[in-house]
Amino acid sequence: MVNEAGWEQIARIALGVVSMIVGFGVLDGTAGIVVGVLAFVTLLTGMSGWCPLYALFGFRTNKGPGVAPS
Repeated sequence: MVNEAGWEQIARIALGVVSMIVGFGVLDGTAGIVVGVLAFVTLLTGMSGWCPLYALFGFRTNKGPGVAPS
């Protein structure tokens, strides 16, 4: 089930790509690995449209048709 709006998915994908470039291309050592892993998670949630933290707390930005009001 998708719990992210389309604009948020695009923003997460863009942020994930930029962060991955910074994490694995610009930064060295532990900082680069941490930023790269966080970038991968951001990219993955943007591509899938589902954020596990949103699901955990019952939050959603997808307010499209067919979505029951909370």
